[in-house]
Amino acid sequence: MAEEETWERRVIERLANEGLREQQRTRRWSIFFKLLGFSFLFIALFAMIGVWSRGEATCLDKCTALVDLRGELDSEGQTNAENVISGLQAAFKNKGTQVVLRINSPGGSPVQAGEINDEIRRLRGKYPDTPIYAVVEEVCASGAYYVAVATDKIYVDKASLIGSIGVIMDGFGFVGSLEKLGVERRALASGDNKNFLDPFLPMSQEQRDYALKLLQEIHQQFIAVVKQGRGSRLKESPELFSGLVWNGARSVDLGLADALGSVGYVAREVIKAEDVVDFTVQESLTERVARRFGTTMGRSLTGTVERALRRH
Repeated sequence: MAEEETWERRVIERLANEGLREQQRTRRWSIFFKLLGFSFLFIALFAMIGVWSRGEATCLDKCTALVDLRGELDSEGQTNAENVISGLQAAFKNKGTQVVLRINSPGGSPVQAGEINDEIRRLRGKYPDTPIYAVVEEVCASGAYYVAVATDKIYVDKASLIGSIGVIMDGFGFVGSLEKLGVERRALASGDNKNFLDPFLPMSQEQRDYALKLLQEIHQQFIAVVKQGRGSRLKESPELFSGLVWNGARSVDLGLADALGSVGYVAREVIKAEDVVDFTVQESLTERVARRFGTTMGRSLTGTVERALRRH
């Protein structure tokens, strides 16, 4: 009889504990979804505040419309194709403007550079009476120069750095490092080249040849874009497309740039409109906070979901 009561008590206790655990799981999910809803509301509110607080540049009469391209071209950074293109579109739409794209960039993503180059060409076709000039400050190299060649003319400082018309794929090889540390790496893949460029595996000759072929193809695309943009202004030189950079004065001699000049010079002497209006898209404080908060919350919520799923 006593054993029967003990068994019944255990069953009741087990059921009670399971009920408590289920209530805790339900409470956790409830808290999670409330936090998720609050986070989206918070992000949306900040984004709306950013849109309301951003004033759109305008030119009431003839002026020089300025758009900045500063820093590395990166889809995740502020200097991305979307922001630069938005500024250019606003500048071209504004009547009475001529556009200056001020560049100070070492390059970056070829995709971002290509999108901006394509859009500049489209805008030049749509607004044939609105010229666009690139004005280089310290550096205009690689992907940034890919963008610059789409403009009507390129102005530089005599000490600017111009060029780097080439393509690079870099990384590190850690073959044998894990073995020395006593660590076994387990990577399963279907497809002979799925582990292409894996830093912990030796690169085969076939993979090396393929990588070089890929780089050569992209390099030829780059060269074609430069030739299309600069045309007969380019001087024949075996080093022109070797990846070298030149100072501004030398770049004019080679036909990579057209003349020496700053934004002030171009506005005053070329455009004849000293009034410079900045059309650069700038992220407001609220937009930066919202983007960073969204990224942080996204990672946090992903971790929460994974932990919750593991408990189930």
